[in-house]
Amino acid sequence: MTGELLYFLKSRMLLVLGIVPVTVVALAAIFAPWLAHFDPLAIDPSSVLLEPSALHPFGTDSLGRDVYARMLYGARVSLWVGIISVGISVSIGATLGLIAGWFRGLVDECLMRFVDVMLCFPTFFLILAVIAFLEPSLTNIMVVIGLTSWMGAARLVRAETLSLRERDFVQAARLSGAGTARILLRHILPNATAPLLVSATLGVAGAILTESGLSFLGIGVQYPLPSWGNILIEGKETLGVAWWLSLFPGLAVLLTVLGYNLLGEGLRDLLDRRSSR
Repeated sequence: MTGELLYFLKSRMLLVLGIVPVTVVALAAIFAPWLAHFDPLAIDPSSVLLEPSALHPFGTDSLGRDVYARMLYGARVSLWVGIISVGISVSIGATLGLIAGWFRGLVDECLMRFVDVMLCFPTFFLILAVIAFLEPSLTNIMVVIGLTSWMGAARLVRAETLSLRERDFVQAARLSGAGTARILLRHILPNATAPLLVSATLGVAGAILTESGLSFLGIGVQYPLPSWGNILIEGKETLGVAWWLSLFPGLAVLLTVLGYNLLGEGLRDLLDRRSSR
């Protein structure tokens, strides 16, 4: 049993290395009310810029708020942004990819050229341009990130649809009288989920990084809602006297994004090995 476990860990090293930080962050977000000993919004003028200690493991900020508590609740914001925005982008990309791959011809050309046009714009600057015309809020950030990051999913699903539409089980479904919608949703989409799952996992990392960048610039998650990005803003302003305000949220972003990237690469290797058998 021990030998099998060691073999699994060795052969799936990327997957294991990705699961660990992703799981830790998810558990921290879920159990934040129980893990945090202070209110993340509570201001305490007598505890301004305290260094990390047993009482405040990550120190306090310029308003005396506990950084550890704010980090835990900030994990909720980051994961929420990642999951919802990727859900939006995958839904749009999968829908357009299925339509383009199934109907081909003029429909495929128009949709793929639209994808090419969207890919010409730097995503982050496109998000900045859209956010500039909207009120900065968590909901708007999730929607905008989702609406500007679906192109990769569309290309993946289109490629899988083009391959799957000529398979015997799809032809059998056609001969049995199944409609286009049924074939796409019941036969093609489930068989295209493997690359889509990898893309979604990597997309969560990108969404978290984008949200942190927007919050750092002051146009993302707004006060008093805690976010890793807006904690970093305070760290920038007090870097010489409060190093912990930059170190801990920076490490959180780094490890979370790295974890999702490793998880995506591990899933890709795992699914590629299974599909090659």
